[in-house]
Amino acid sequence: MSYKNKLIEHLICELEANYQTALTAAKRAHSTATDKANIAENKYDTLALEAAYLAEGQAKRASECRADLDAIKKLGPVDFSQSDAIAVGALLSLIDQEKKPLLLFLAPVSGGLKFIFEEQTIVVITQSSPLGKKLLGKFVDDEFEFGSAQYKKHYLIMNVV
Repeated sequence: MSYKNKLIEHLICELEANYQTALTAAKRAHSTATDKANIAENKYDTLALEAAYLAEGQAKRASECRADLDAIKKLGPVDFSQSDAIAVGALLSLIDQEKKPLLLFLAPVSGGLKFIFEEQTIVVITQSSPLGKKLLGKFVDDEFEFGSAQYKKHYLIMNVV
C-alpha cells in the first residue's frame, strides 16, 4: 500500500474517532436534556432549555463529522504526477523561506484538522480555504506568498503526490 493510501486510511481513522466522540457527546447531551431531574421548576429555570440547545448543537456536530467521514471515504486516493496541477486529493510538500517543511493534504472537507502520520505532521486544508485557493492549479516548483499584509511567508511547492 502506498504512503498516500496509508495516509488516507489514517485520516479516515481520525475522522471516525472524531465522529464517535461527537456521537457520544450528542447522546449524553440528549440524555441530560430529557432527564426528569432537569424539568423546569419555574419560568426562570432554564437548565432544560440550555441542555436542549446543547443536545441540538452536539447532534449537528455529529452529523457534520459523519458527512466529513463519508466525503473522505468517497474521495479515495487520487494519484498525481509531478507535472499535474494541484487539485483536491493532492498531498503537498512545501518549504518556506526558512527551509521549514510543511505537509498539506488538500481535501474536500475537514480543513484545519492536524494529525501525526509516520512521525510527520499533516495539515488538512480545503479548496475553499485561503491557502487552498492559493494552491489550486499550481504546480511543483511554483513559488507563492501567503499570509497577512504584515506577515507574508514565501513558499516553494516541492512535491505533489
